[in-house]
Amino acid sequence: MNKIKISAKNIDVFYGDKQALFDVSMDMYEKEVTALIGPSGCGKSTFLRCINRMNDVIDICSVKGNVSIDGHDIYDKSIRVESLRESVGMVFQKPNPFPKSIYENIAYGPRIHGIANSKTDLDEIVETSLQKAALFDEVKDRLHQPGTGLSGGQQQRLCIARAISVNPEIILMDEPCSALDPIATAKIEDLMSELKKEFTIIIVTHSMQQAARVSKNTGFFHLGKLIEVDSTDTIFSNPGNQKTQDYITGRFG
Repeated sequence: MNKIKISAKNIDVFYGDKQALFDVSMDMYEKEVTALIGPSGCGKSTFLRCINRMNDVIDICSVKGNVSIDGHDIYDKSIRVESLRESVGMVFQKPNPFPKSIYENIAYGPRIHGIANSKTDLDEIVETSLQKAALFDEVKDRLHQPGTGLSGGQQQRLCIARAISVNPEIILMDEPCSALDPIATAKIEDLMSELKKEFTIIIVTHSMQQAARVSKNTGFFHLGKLIEVDSTDTIFSNPGNQKTQDYITGRFG
């Protein structure tokens, strides 16, 4: 078992006076894929957004409890949210490349964060990020063409390349394959098994098959509560909670 990378304790999230998460506590391990599963609207994405403080941008949203990364409380007043989001990359459900060239999509982050000092540095970061996202060979001859001209699956890999260009430690993926066809999905899943050698990955997925294929541990959410978290094998073969069993066997969803 790898070391604990992210620890969430007693997380409550409110949108105005509506409570979306109730007392969620779970640990997520370094350089492993952790899947969050459960029916739509059960709090998976809300929980995911607690890990990079994306809920902060929603005026009516308030978060109580503690989330720490490597033992540091990310809600501490001294934490700069910009540097937190640099170390915790995010890939969204719908590929959202910037309306810029493929090259500029990736160069943007390293440039604004001051990671690259020269054109040579930037070229190297762009190429390395595209290679890690298994996209370089497909786009190397058109780096200065718009990223929006790529297929859906390629756009999503471009967004993954963009997320890793600033050397994050953690990548959050919010249903990254739900807009993609099965072939593009398989590529992203293969990519996750490569990326976890270097990054800690948390994925929200509505596909139980995907969770079973890619993750080491799985948390099952229902109505804003974390019902059960365990190794993925245990969750799918011998869950401890009847609700988990009912969800996995398709009795509700």
